[in-house]
Amino acid sequence: MTIDRHALGFGTGERAIYAADPWTTRGRLYAESSSPTRSDFQRDRDRIVHTTAFRRLKHKTQVFIAQDGDHYRTRLTHTIEVAQVARALARALRLDEDLAEGVALVHDFGHTPFGHTGEDALHEMLLPYGGFDHNAQSLRIVTKLERRYAEFDGLNLTWEMLEGLVKHNGPLLGPDGQGTHGPVPQPILDYCELHDLEIGSFASLEAQAAAIADDIAYNTHDIDDGLRSGYLSFEMLEDIPFLAGLMAEVRDRYPGLEASRFTHEIMRRQITRMVEDVISVAQANLSAIRPSSAQDIRNAGRVVVAFSPEMAETDRQIKAMLFKRIYRHPDIMRIRAGAAEIVTDLFHAYMADPREMQSHYWVDHISGLAEAAGARHVGDYLAGMTDTYAISAHRRLFDQTPDLR
Repeated sequence: MTIDRHALGFGTGERAIYAADPWTTRGRLYAESSSPTRSDFQRDRDRIVHTTAFRRLKHKTQVFIAQDGDHYRTRLTHTIEVAQVARALARALRLDEDLAEGVALVHDFGHTPFGHTGEDALHEMLLPYGGFDHNAQSLRIVTKLERRYAEFDGLNLTWEMLEGLVKHNGPLLGPDGQGTHGPVPQPILDYCELHDLEIGSFASLEAQAAAIADDIAYNTHDIDDGLRSGYLSFEMLEDIPFLAGLMAEVRDRYPGLEASRFTHEIMRRQITRMVEDVISVAQANLSAIRPSSAQDIRNAGRVVVAFSPEMAETDRQIKAMLFKRIYRHPDIMRIRAGAAEIVTDLFHAYMADPREMQSHYWVDHISGLAEAAGARHVGDYLAGMTDTYAISAHRRLFDQTPDLR
């Protein structure tokens, strides 16, 4: 597919008719006066960046535990890379860049320490009380758990920003009213009773751009980190035709290039090709749908910002390789077992004696609650921990702490 460069609108500053309009937002749960210098989506983005939850991403695992080395991605650096790709897509498609960036910046707020390992362990502990879902936890953080403002809990983000967060992976309800990915997490249902996020429809193009930017970013940087760690080799990448083609292109142009530069040249080409593929597909879809508003996008019945079938197959092949070579590598599985032990031990310790949480707010807040409500608050506390804090908390409470190296 080709890209219509005349339709990209670089430098025009004009949003397309199908873009989300910050000046006609559906508003916030708690009404606020507008700003004379920033749009509502810009204010949302700024609020997200200034949260405690955003700062904590610095010490939360992406794939490799922070102790493995300073050069591996953390949840924060991953988030920044996603935001950069999301803005590039939004700019090319003449969307609202601030909304796309904001959704990208907030999408991983709910992740636990130790990445998906921590999430799996916490979900297991909370199964009797409704389980744990990092997307629902992100919503809890920005609507309830961040306690910064005098007039409300959370950040009081716009409807569009919250919609993009909740529908990060598409609609949560199908036409039959059933959950598209299993039961809809209760925190999302509870919030929608107050502020209906229309979880049965698709999200804005800005949110769709942020979602696929997530795939592009981690497909690329997990290969980069995998090569740095030694779990991946250039020979392994040759098994994927798309990557093999990129490597051949770099070798032909730069014979004998040192490994670190060779890796970077592959990665930058991978991002470029994937971004260009998404732009061309989105343009073709928009031409077919001919939307006249952002609501037309929500009602389109399908994802608009997507990979072509060929690139979607490449995406599948890369994910399969990463899963086999890195995520399920014996060394990583050993570390994952230790990380799960830390989260599980801490959950049991805090449930047995909430005073061990060492925070007046959490200890006072949990006092007198029923078991289910108390477990949810223990889950909130654990989910908010960084890797380093969880390890130090475990060392304080237990004689032996797993070595995550």
